[in-house]
Amino acid sequence: MQKFIIEGGHPLEGEVIIGGSKNAALPLIAASLLTEEPVLLENIPAISDVAAMAKIAEGLGAHIEFNAEKSAIRITAAALSNPSVDEALTRKLRGSVLFSGALVGRMRNAILPYPGGDVIGARPLATHLHALEGLGCVIYEDGNNLRIDGASLHGGEIVLEEQSVTATENTILAAVLVPGETIITLAAFEPHVQELVAFLNKMGADIQWIDFSRLMIRGVKRLNGITHRINPDEIEISSFAALAGATRSRIFLRNVEPKYLDAIFLQLRKMGVSYTISGNGPLATLGIEKPPAVYKSFRIQSGFYPKLVTDHIPPFAVLATQAHGTSLIHDWMYENRLRYIPELQKMGAHCTILDPHRALITGPSSLRGSEIETYDIRSGMTLVIAGLTAEGRSTISNIEHIDRGYEKIDQRLRALGANIERINE
Repeated sequence: MQKFIIEGGHPLEGEVIIGGSKNAALPLIAASLLTEEPVLLENIPAISDVAAMAKIAEGLGAHIEFNAEKSAIRITAAALSNPSVDEALTRKLRGSVLFSGALVGRMRNAILPYPGGDVIGARPLATHLHALEGLGCVIYEDGNNLRIDGASLHGGEIVLEEQSVTATENTILAAVLVPGETIITLAAFEPHVQELVAFLNKMGADIQWIDFSRLMIRGVKRLNGITHRINPDEIEISSFAALAGATRSRIFLRNVEPKYLDAIFLQLRKMGVSYTISGNGPLATLGIEKPPAVYKSFRIQSGFYPKLVTDHIPPFAVLATQAHGTSLIHDWMYENRLRYIPELQKMGAHCTILDPHRALITGPSSLRGSEIETYDIRSGMTLVIAGLTAEGRSTISNIEHIDRGYEKIDQRLRALGANIERINE
């Protein structure tokens, strides 16, 4: 087991190069199985979730080549032959469910173990399965596996039961090679869904946004191999912005795409965080300056894009501990997302959990180092930020969650002057 040891309480300074979007990389890897031709993904983040997705694709018969120096991965699925997704790897991340749509679309057959991932609450597959059934799939349970028979796959009008990102992506992947026309209503519009649509259209798909939450897919016979550069990770951007604010640091975030960040900028302004934007995305720079005044308490609520989404919320909780007044955190989506709040309480934060979805944080608080534990990717980054903000030593366990979503986070923080060490126990 690995842990982080952090000596906090010191401002940081420097620049961070923002990596490619994790939430875009996973569906793009799955989508690459829809063609026999090579697909090159550039600006791929070197995180464990990407490694697991690539390993699953390899087990399905795809040939995978990583180029760490160029942050790229080449996927060639000409010999795709196995419709059964690896069970052990599937248990590690929920994104593995995306292979069900890709395999049904390409092979008309998929065998999927129930996926794993973060422990943040119930995330049932009903929306995914009902959408696939609406396209003609027959689905049944076989022990711990779901068998999806797509022999009668066809286009159709799909109304998603909820505006789920992965269900939207999965339905797109299943429908793009299906003859006829498919309409998806209540489609998610998050940046990585937009990127998947653009990616597939570059490959030769025919997908159009009818309006904000409706997609029309006209099935095509084949897709082509392409080279695609993954967009900057907007979740990583907001995490580092919250980190800079909470530690009262001057940090510049390079390779930022501003057009997806309106809600983040609004939240920073509401709290009194000083920032600048220079250049044009996706190569713009976001500068977080040292605060000219005290931070203001705020209300932060997750929603559907273009609002802040659930992954944006946890790091801002640390910033709330440094703001004057009482802030409300409201994450309506997952009932276990607030598990980082008791860890912040151990560090001296004045927090109250109202119910599984809401918490109050009153500041400013002088955080102190403590032994704390992380339960998912975003709470992990939240506790790293708390450790850097707190006076004294913090020990963070279960840091494998953090490695799933943030590339070499300890090395990048040390480059800013942070005192953080990774140890094995």
